[in-house]
Amino acid sequence: MTKERLKSLLAEYGPTAIATYFGLFILVLLAFAVAFAFGFRGAGWQEEASVGSFGVLGAAYVATKAIQPLRILATIALTPKVARLVARWRPAAREQ
Repeated sequence: MTKERLKSLLAEYGPTAIATYFGLFILVLLAFAVAFAFGFRGAGWQEEASVGSFGVLGAAYVATKAIQPLRILATIALTPKVARLVARWRPAAREQ
């Protein structure tokens, strides 16, 4: 169901859907990187070895990929709202 919905979303909204997906990806990646840099440790992680040896960005990337299904659902939910916002904003930009 989600795969078909994502395909129809891409067909309907095109670049807006792609920008929404990658915008969410970057925001989540940065949020995890900041959390790991400031000492957040997930359940079952060793205190220093996990993030220290693997790297903050590597751990953030893995965590971001782990929640990819949630990001896809968020993209499906947010893209129509983002498209309406962009449509409202664009005419104002053309008038100036």
